[in-house]
Amino acid sequence: MIELEGVPELIDPVMVAAFEGWNDAGDAASTAVAHLDREWKGEVFAALDAEDYYDFQVNRPTVWMDAGVRKITWPTTRLSVVRVGGEKPRDLVLVRGIEPSMRWRSFCNELLGFAHELGVELVVILGALLGDTPHTRPVPISGTTSDPDLARRMDLEETKYEGPTGIVGVLQEACTHAGVPAVSLWAAVPHYVSQPPNPKATLSLLNRLEDLIDVRIPLGELPEDARAWQVGVDQLAAEDSEVAEYVQTLEEARDTAELPEASGEAIAREFERYLRRRDGGPSPGDRTRPPMPPKPSGKDDDEDASED
Repeated sequence: MIELEGVPELIDPVMVAAFEGWNDAGDAASTAVAHLDREWKGEVFAALDAEDYYDFQVNRPTVWMDAGVRKITWPTTRLSVVRVGGEKPRDLVLVRGIEPSMRWRSFCNELLGFAHELGVELVVILGALLGDTPHTRPVPISGTTSDPDLARRMDLEETKYEGPTGIVGVLQEACTHAGVPAVSLWAAVPHYVSQPPNPKATLSLLNRLEDLIDVRIPLGELPEDARAWQVGVDQLAAEDSEVAEYVQTLEEARDTAELPEASGEAIAREFERYLRRRDGGPSPGDRTRPPMPPKPSGKDDDEDASED
């Protein structure tokens, strides 16, 4: 049994998770959760035991000085709570850490135990991958789920991925087997400029998350950082004719492929986001509220997990 002392009763809680490592191109996903934690002043209430899940030769602890005393910070995964006010208050449980080195099924079961105890209604896992996408166009964000009913209600894709997976895919499948509604949001980061940070991808993930869970997310300096990032990449690309030509090829392919996607639905979604930010309140309409999940059994599931 997981004891959560000091955590207040939460309102319509959603768990939002991201993990550094293989599923976090440009650090876009982990930076998005860090932004939520910083803007809403999250309060850490739990940290997983680092020795259970991490190889310290792969993810080394760090030593630092605190008032002349040497201390060690161990690589781990931490959980915090943020309270989102407004006309329709909703609380978020933020999960941020490093992709574990071992015992992934136990790791997921421990997170699901927290989700059950806190009454989490939906788990949203953020990820970022490298793709053939130009930095000059909007960052593609795909939303996937393993639940066909949830895909239909929340306008998501039902995942059909087969191949190697990371902790994002494993956690989503663990949620599905435990009966916890789960969604993954993926940002495509240009592979030719993959080094972190990528504020443009982080901003796009937060915009899509805002639409999905129907809360207004304070963006702070992210929009300006995203513009500065694109200007910087523009300048670098202009200095190399081969890179500039390659970017132009990607732009043409992207524009041709997405021409049919300039639909009334996409325009309406952008307009609703504009109205929400202008008025300072939630978007029109009721939230999509998935069914409450049953308590997980805590047993490992031996079936193979597939990524989104």
